[in-house]
Amino acid sequence: MGLALVLTAVSPGIGGVLVRGEKGTAKSTTVRGLAEVMPAVEVHEGDRFSVDPADGGAVSPDGPFGPGRPTRTRPVRLVELPVGATEDRLLGSIQLEKALTSGAVELEPGLLARAHRGVLYVDEVNLLHDHLVDLLLDAAATGTVTVERDGISLHHAARFVLIGTMNPEEGELRPQLLDRFGLTVEVAAPRDPALRAEVVRRRLAFDADPDAFAEQYAARQADLTRRIADARARVGSVVVTDAALLKVAEVCAAFEVDGLRADIVTTRTAAAHAAWAGRDRVTLADIRAAALLALPHRRRRNPFDAPGLDEDLLDRVLGDEELPEPDPDPDPQPEPPGGGDDPQREAPETEGSGGPGHDDHADQQPDQQPDQPSDQESDQPAGNQDEQEPDDQPAPQAPPAPSGSGGDQPAARSGTAYRPRLLTVDGVGEGNPGRRSRARATSGRRVGASTGHGSLHLVETLRAAAERSARQGAGTAGGRVRLQPVDLRTAVREGREANLLLFCVDASGSMAARRRMAQVKTAVLSLLTDAYRRRDKVALVGFRGREARLLLPPTGSVEVAAALLDDLPSGGRTPLAEGLLEAERVLRRERLRDPHLRPLLVLVTDGRATAGPDAVDRSRRAAAHLAGQGVPSVVVDCEQGPLRMGLARTLAGHLRAEHVPMEQVSADGLVEVVAGRADSGPATGRVA
Repeated sequence: MGLALVLTAVSPGIGGVLVRGEKGTAKSTTVRGLAEVMPAVEVHEGDRFSVDPADGGAVSPDGPFGPGRPTRTRPVRLVELPVGATEDRLLGSIQLEKALTSGAVELEPGLLARAHRGVLYVDEVNLLHDHLVDLLLDAAATGTVTVERDGISLHHAARFVLIGTMNPEEGELRPQLLDRFGLTVEVAAPRDPALRAEVVRRRLAFDADPDAFAEQYAARQADLTRRIADARARVGSVVVTDAALLKVAEVCAAFEVDGLRADIVTTRTAAAHAAWAGRDRVTLADIRAAALLALPHRRRRNPFDAPGLDEDLLDRVLGDEELPEPDPDPDPQPEPPGGGDDPQREAPETEGSGGPGHDDHADQQPDQQPDQPSDQESDQPAGNQDEQEPDDQPAPQAPPAPSGSGGDQPAARSGTAYRPRLLTVDGVGEGNPGRRSRARATSGRRVGASTGHGSLHLVETLRAAAERSARQGAGTAGGRVRLQPVDLRTAVREGREANLLLFCVDASGSMAARRRMAQVKTAVLSLLTDAYRRRDKVALVGFRGREARLLLPPTGSVEVAAALLDDLPSGGRTPLAEGLLEAERVLRRERLRDPHLRPLLVLVTDGRATAGPDAVDRSRRAAAHLAGQGVPSVVVDCEQGPLRMGLARTLAGHLRAEHVPMEQVSADGLVEVVAGRADSGPATGRVA
């Protein structure tokens, strides 16, 4: 993590760092420490956009600044972007007071302008609205911000070190957004008791006397600041040879990353690593260090792939250490940047040894990533494993017993996820931004105005003021409408919200046929993948035998749900009523935590109820109770075969739920069904 932060400070064009890790691993502390060791910047006095006085081509909207304009040196800013920030706060907005009092249109700079030449830090970046992530990643990549809004048209520089931190347990970033971060690192607390004790010892020392603790490390911190400044000055002259470019391309192609952004970022990172290590040209060690930081998050093929890199494959592609040492040889003529053969052979093959003191940054970088399985092995979905039965399964003991048997069946694996149909909650909600159901939102299309909280609707505000003046016969003051607080109107926007998808899965003996359970798990996995893309929270309840259990409380981490789903065993009776009542308890608790989060119950069952003497009656009462609570529900009917009892359809009626046969969960399957019905007559049922 330290190496990634330093390299991005050396070359902000890398595009920022995403730090993923469990809670309590000092992610935020480390990021805040970065601003302390970055070299101070010189700015014009009174310039809100912090342009560099030494850069003759830099233009500030607050300028122009003449040669005699005073300047000052200030520390680098650490600007924090809160999760609940708005687009106006990020980009800047019109100064409303000046606009309404004097008619002047002036921009109030946003956080991107404030972060110029500094550090922009987003904690819990995976919880940030997607459109804000897009905006700040675009700014980080281009180095400029263009504002075209509210009668303002300007652009300003926004070159900053972008750092995002996140806990994967709270939900992942979409792969498209992951790709926009230049580097990514995984952090975890040390397992060595001695290291853990040292962390606690230092923390206690800091709490006891912060000034003395800072003084103890002042010299090392000053040395780190100097090294970063030296590397920044050197990085522009680092030579990236054609051989180095070809090797970067070979590495990116070997890991099958999409697009060319990985090649560009890896090359920039390798150059920054060479500058940090004191070399004037890129070596194999630099490419290896860069690949370990720039590629792990770009090799994900689906939302449930764990980030990581197969280091054995990386070493095979890079080749033997002796081969790619054509750095120092003077073969092509116009290569040397400043003087023939470089005397900088003093930094040999020590994997990133830099100047005095801080060789630990380079030495530890091969261990940056936790141990990962090979990137082409079993963590990918198992395709149609159930069609060719793996030999490692125990021999199926007689045919699976019907629902009365208590014997567990081996856990079936899910197949490859497909594109499912869209399931939505009816009505208009007010939940967190997402991509599923209609909702009142802070972004989206404008559908009206109100007197509540939100962004100002200027036209409706002026209209309300004019109408009030006409009603009161107050006329205008000096030809202008006089605005009063009662006239203020805010925009009502409609967008999409995230929902809580509670999967209630029947894992009883009636579902235990291996091929059938694999199809059920594949359908649920497909819906989980869709929930990931639509930013939903998910929860998982399983019922079998005589009980129902909450396997996964509501969370944003659908990866955990997918892993639990594959390990879900099956067998035993069908306690359908217990499953419905457990689902109701989960939803009731979650409603107390977040009243705006609208749920959608996805019940996956064949509709049978066999646990207990009055199992059918109790399941009907439980379904009626849920329907009375107004819980939106979908019943995915798993019954198969030419003769069907229709129990799941009857259950959907008691739940007042939408009934979806499992073959219609797939969007393609639904199209085929609708097309077939169109040939035979009008189709019935609601299609979301």
